[in-house]
Amino acid sequence: MQFAYKAKEAGGKLREGQVEAPDQKAAMARLREQKLSVIEIKQSAAKKLKKGKVDSKDVVMFSRQLSTLVSAGVPIVQGLNILEAQAESPAFKFVVGALRTDIEAGLSIADAMGKHPQAFTELYVAMIKAGEVGGILDTILERLSGFLESAEQLRAKVKSALMYPTVVFSAAGVITIFLIVFVIPIFKDIFGSFGAELPMLTRVIIGISDFLRAKLLYMLPFIGGGVWLFKKWMKTAKGQEKMDEITLKLPVFGILLKKVAIAKFTRTLGTLIKSGVPILQGLETVAKTSGNKVIERAINSSRDSIKEGGRISDPLKKANIFPPMVIQMISVGEETGGLDNMLNKIADFYDQEVDTAVKGLTSMIEPIIIIVLGFVVGTIVIAMFMPMFALGDMVG
Repeated sequence: MQFAYKAKEAGGKLREGQVEAPDQKAAMARLREQKLSVIEIKQSAAKKLKKGKVDSKDVVMFSRQLSTLVSAGVPIVQGLNILEAQAESPAFKFVVGALRTDIEAGLSIADAMGKHPQAFTELYVAMIKAGEVGGILDTILERLSGFLESAEQLRAKVKSALMYPTVVFSAAGVITIFLIVFVIPIFKDIFGSFGAELPMLTRVIIGISDFLRAKLLYMLPFIGGGVWLFKKWMKTAKGQEKMDEITLKLPVFGILLKKVAIAKFTRTLGTLIKSGVPILQGLETVAKTSGNKVIERAINSSRDSIKEGGRISDPLKKANIFPPMVIQMISVGEETGGLDNMLNKIADFYDQEVDTAVKGLTSMIEPIIIIVLGFVVGTIVIAMFMPMFALGDMVG
């Protein structure tokens, strides 16, 4: 059970936090062991907080701050106490408080973090464990901070590339449906008084409008059901793998997503190996955190290859995902014993490639959007004005 408390330290400083204990009496005893004078203690709504979503930015900031504190010689429990007080997110505040309580109870840092998968990934826990075993926790935290900041920047670049076309096309779709469902019927009534045959394009647009107005309400349950079934299929292993294959083969976005996947794979594996994580454990962790089933399958093949005495590069080459340059650099890294440095160099190169691809994609998407929107809206406008021209001819 979790208990929220307010207590005074020996110097009179007020301290607030969370403590884990089987009951309130045990919680108070644990606080007295820390030489704290309890002012107020009550059971906290730990279950609600535990389920709260933790923002990746909170984890990045936490890693950087904890790295600085540990490097300065601040004990880990005291450092966590400082960071708990500074945390703004209730969910993350709970996580930091729970970490401090578990570590005070004798749990290792890695095991304590492993209890909070909503905040700390397997990759994070594996690196912390390597840092504890090797006695280089401050160095590992510094590397983790750099890695997480690079990953956050990469994620932000991809989001910025996808956000603009998504918003514009969504708005355009809503406007188009509004015109077809609500505006065109008004023109239809006007055209009906002409007593003349309407142009083909106008008849097609009015037909679409009539169909949507008559059938849209009946179609919505089928559309909703189709979306639900698609999402359910996407959650299956076969569905995820199929969609990942399709996304990597998309004409424009597929190239960008492939570069992002390569940058993430090489950066993650390079950081793990440099931090002292065994290569087999590193590959297993990278496979689970790759976010793409196709990449995961290729990484697991590499892991199996190493188990049998082979090399990483051979299975990656067979996967037909990684460019020849990446395969060659990994192969050279294996032969020279500098695989971690080579992987980080590949990651640096592909970070720049992603940046360039995002800029190129943005500049290319803008004219495409203008052309598509111009075609859709222009078609509707022309279809509505063509009968007007015909009316002028009839009057003449």
